Amino acid sequence: MNGPKVLVTGASGFVGEAVVFRLLLDGKFTPVAAVRNFSRLVEHCQVVPFSLGEDVLLPPLNDIQVIIHCAARVHVMHEVGVDALAEFRKVNVDGTVQLARKAAEAGVKRFIYISSIKVNGESSVQGSPFRFDDIPAPIDPYGISKREAEIALQQVSLDTGMEVVIIRPPLVYGPGVGANFLSMMVWLNKGVPLPLGAINNRRSFVAVDNLADLIVKCVDHPEAANNTFLVSDGDDLSTTQLLKRIGAAFERPALLIPVPVRVLKFFLCVVGKKVIAQRLLESLEVDIVRTQTLLDWNPPVGVDFALRQTVDHYLDAQKK
Repeated sequence: MNGPKVLVTGASGFVGEAVVFRLLLDGKFTPVAAVRNFSRLVEHCQVVPFSLGEDVLLPPLNDIQVIIHCAARVHVMHEVGVDALAEFRKVNVDGTVQLARKAAEAGVKRFIYISSIKVNGESSVQGSPFRFDDIPAPIDPYGISKREAEIALQQVSLDTGMEVVIIRPPLVYGPGVGANFLSMMVWLNKGVPLPLGAINNRRSFVAVDNLADLIVKCVDHPEAANNTFLVSDGDDLSTTQLLKRIGAAFERPALLIPVPVRVLKFFLCVVGKKVIAQRLLESLEVDIVRTQTLLDWNPPVGVDFALRQTVDHYLDAQKK
């Protein structure tokens, strides 16, 4: 590989690893994987140590043309830190800015930042999807830290001339997905009846392969420079529809009981699961028309195919 070198931070993570393999598949670029812990990527491309934790460790950047910054302190359901926002800022803001300024000094041309749709807010009005130019309204510490990082990177760009690209994905799923998406698969695979059969919200999701494809598109697309993009599969689903389609991927019907939404919401709030209620019951749609038009891009992977890949990976893992 003799193409321009592209450094991917967090390259052993869920999104970062997909981006590295997409770069390898594309063949136009030479990926360099920046990781805290060495992984199976070692045999495929150059790997360098990297950390934005307590001891910041930045890789050499002298021959890097583009950085794709996937590494982050990710959103956690049960934050135990005394000051959650301060903990997120250490990595997602301060560490990111250190990396960006070093990158600009080293002559890196473009910095692609994987942000979050949480910058826009926690939920959208059904039928009125989030847009790239909406006034940001982050609520939780993770979303706030992501927005602060965006602002700081835009300032670095103004100060140095380094191009900055911001991408805000919604929930990302695919082979190896964890957290709530994995929990849904576990329950569906067990055939457990779920009281989620009457939810008519609309939520956007993005398959990790679709996200990786867009990220790689932004590596050298001239219209990507200094822009913000929203991304999704382009096929918004209700929670009920999603569960049914995951069930279809398992080749067994999802057992869904049509409990009224107001009853579900009341119960979840009473037991202290307000955040879960929001994610299951409210809408979060994103408008990707501008992304599609400006970058001449469409999601290459359909939802049902991506769900099948996700389920197959899960089932294979259960056999090991």
